[in-house]
Formats: sequence, C-alpha cells, structure tokens
Amino acid sequence: MNIAIIGADGQLGSDCVKALKGNKVFPFYYPDFDITKPEGTKKALSQLDIEIVINTAAFHRVDECEEEPLNAFEVNTIAVRALALICKDLNLVLVHFSTDYVFDGKKETPYTEEDPPHPLNVYGVSKLAGEYFVCSILQRYFLIRTCGLFGEAGCWGKGSNFVDAVISLEKKGKALRVVNDQWVTPTSTTELAQKIKELIQTQHYGLFHLTNEGQCTWFEFAETVFSLIGKRPQLIPLDSKSYGARAIRPSYSVLENRRAKKIGLSEFSHWKDALKHYLQKKGYITEIAN
Repeated sequence: MNIAIIGADGQLGSDCVKALKGNKVFPFYYPDFDITKPEGTKKALSQLDIEIVINTAAFHRVDECEEEPLNAFEVNTIAVRALALICKDLNLVLVHFSTDYVFDGKKETPYTEEDPPHPLNVYGVSKLAGEYFVCSILQRYFLIRTCGLFGEAGCWGKGSNFVDAVISLEKKGKALRVVNDQWVTPTSTTELAQKIKELIQTQHYGLFHLTNEGQCTWFEFAETVFSLIGKRPQLIPLDSKSYGARAIRPSYSVLENRRAKKIGLSEFSHWKDALKHYLQKKGYITEIAN
C-alpha cells in the first residue's frame, strides 16, 4: 500500500512509519505540511500515488484548548473537515484519531463504540466535532479513539509524554503531585501503530476504540513507572479539584476495544507489560522481569 502519514515525527506518527515499513510511506511534517491550510494539503496529497492518509495531527494540549478554543477547533475540527473533503475528492481512505475525552466519565465500566459521547472540555468537544465531520463526509474511514499515549518520540507540542515527564521530575528531586481520581488506560504508540497496520488491511471501516488492556489512575500509573525503574520519589496523590487544572477531565474514560475484538484484530497487551517494554527500549531498565 501507498500511505501518507501526517505528523510523521510525532510519537504516534513515528511509530506508524516504523510499523508500516515495507509499504511505500510518504511522511509529512509540521510546519512544512500544515493541515489548517487545505489548498496546500490538497496539492501535496494529489501529487502522490497513495491509497490511505493517516492523520495524527491535533491540538492536544487540553488545558490550553480552554484558553484557545479557536485554535483547538481550527486544528481538531475545521482542518479535519477539510482533510475529509480532500480524501473524498481524491478517493482516499482516511485514518483519523480521536480521544477518550469525548466521554463524561459517568460510567463505571469501559466505554464501547456504542456509548453516546458527552465531552466536558473544549478539547473533547473539538475532537468530537472532527469525528462528526469524518463520519458525515466519508464512507471509507477508520476513526480511532485512544487514551494516554506514550511513545519513544515523545509528544509533539508537549515535549514529552507522561512517563518521560515524571521520570524527568524525579531526577530533579521534585515531589510529584499526581491526580488519583481519573481512571484511564495508558497506551503504547508502538502497539497502537501495529494495530493500525492490521486494521488498514481490512475493509472494516468506521469507529474503533484501541487501547492497551487494563486500567489505572494517573497516580497508579506514576507509581508503576517508579516501581519498575527502582525509584522511590515523593508521590503525592491529589483529587482533580485540588490539582486545579483549567480543563475538566472525565473521572473515568477507560475504553473497551469491543469492535476490534469482534473483527478478530490481535489483542493489545496489558498496559503494565507495554510500559515494561517501553522502559526497556528507552534505557530506563536493562531487562524485563517476568
């Protein structure tokens, strides 16, 4: 297959490039390639002999979205609409990524693709609006909701992912204040990219939840990171209100990969096992314990 990857230097995009080795991959990088400029986007894509576009570009700094809603909607909604229209015009399949933050967290069991969304913050609303445009414009698309990504390349725009950020703070001798009332599933971009590779070889178009297995709070995630690397920093559990983030997060946004399992996609590992492999690949630990 011939595939264009938008945001190919981000943590998910870079792992997609690796996973799709053997295909003809055309990587695109911001700011040279900017999806908020549809004329340039269409010109660049129309010059390629491709079948699929994988879009990993997003404005995903959740708290900043509260202060900059126009920027959030420009990238996560309007540009996605334009990209979907371009894919329709060029007869291309679109792979687009969304978020667990489209849900309000009122459930106490993992959200499936059938659960109605109800976002609590600007980021979630902007990503959900982007979803609606993809669904309303295209018939051939893969819309992927995922959660808590961590990858070797780090998160473009944030500078690092959660794992690298807490390890960096520990090295500076700082106490770590981490929320303990938001339940998520940390997800390896390496594994997610492999599932994307599998999925695009099918014609099972539509919405999918794709995350590692299991669940934890952000505090428990941090605890596990330090347990695996043999460190004991000062970890302070906080509730969301005390933490004081600008954007409201759902208290529970764990996703169930129901549709992926139904179509026979290979299953993800547990998030703890994925984390062990990540820490080894990054050099934080030298071997993986059984």
